[in-house]
Amino acid sequence: MDVVVETPKARGRIGVRRKFAAYIALTKPRVIELLLVTTAPVMILAQASLGQPHGVLPNLWLVLGTLIGGSLSAGSAGAFNCYIDRDIDRVMDRTKKRPLVTGELSDREALVFAWVLGVASVLWLGFLVNWLSAALSLAAILYYVLIYTLLLKRRTPQNIVWGGAAGCMPVLIGWSAVTNSLGWAPLILFGIVFLWTPPHYWPLSMRYRADYQAVGVPMLAVVRGRTVVGLQVVLYAWATVACSLLLVPVARVGLVYAAVAVVAGGWFVYESHRLYGRAIRHTDARPMRVFHSSITYLTLIFLAVGIDPLVHIPLL
Repeated sequence: MDVVVETPKARGRIGVRRKFAAYIALTKPRVIELLLVTTAPVMILAQASLGQPHGVLPNLWLVLGTLIGGSLSAGSAGAFNCYIDRDIDRVMDRTKKRPLVTGELSDREALVFAWVLGVASVLWLGFLVNWLSAALSLAAILYYVLIYTLLLKRRTPQNIVWGGAAGCMPVLIGWSAVTNSLGWAPLILFGIVFLWTPPHYWPLSMRYRADYQAVGVPMLAVVRGRTVVGLQVVLYAWATVACSLLLVPVARVGLVYAAVAVVAGGWFVYESHRLYGRAIRHTDARPMRVFHSSITYLTLIFLAVGIDPLVHIPLL
């Protein structure tokens, strides 16, 4: 069975399997993977915050339902983003294989798909988890689409700083799914991801500076240059690590989390300083090294968030 599709370049026929893969690509699955890494561990910590004995896991059906709802929410935001940015995606080398550029999906198909995923995520979380989590999911979609994609991205070099707040919402959704409330601990976890986003994304923008410059997106690397970007990466990396350490007294986490936060944080800061050092010496800054390191750092931090309550070793 084939599906007829019109592309900006040509007309052709693609199979159902390829069409399905195009819909998956529209959701930006790598971003979803990273968001899920932050959600499940937070749910374990939230369960411990309820006064349960250490080692008690949250209801696994609740975890599964929250991860599915969160995936639908993130997928919706990603699909809306691809639809809105389809004009610049056709110019940038980094995005030229997205399905709206290749013509594997039409603009209408992408827009309908984004709306369906968004509505489904809110209803799924509302009926199967709780309505606080559903409201946070809706807020994340609206913020990413309206504030970041439409308002900030093409207007200010601070786009990724404030726009990155949408990527912090999964930690709030995960916490509220278990407790049906929020508090200082989830806000600190939110702060970790918020402060981590610029030193994660700015190195990527250094790598693809010419792409952003060609389409008029004022990423910091475009308007200020490598040295300023390197310095900002260092400052935000330090702020991220400092915020991560606040979780120790607030959430009363133990030795496992504290050790990972210090060691992984030290490594993240070191890589950030290396980037800055290369930038001021006008050598190859190797920004993708920091980009990939930042992903590893965040993964380790949130793995520690989930493991610490299960094998809790008090600091004192």
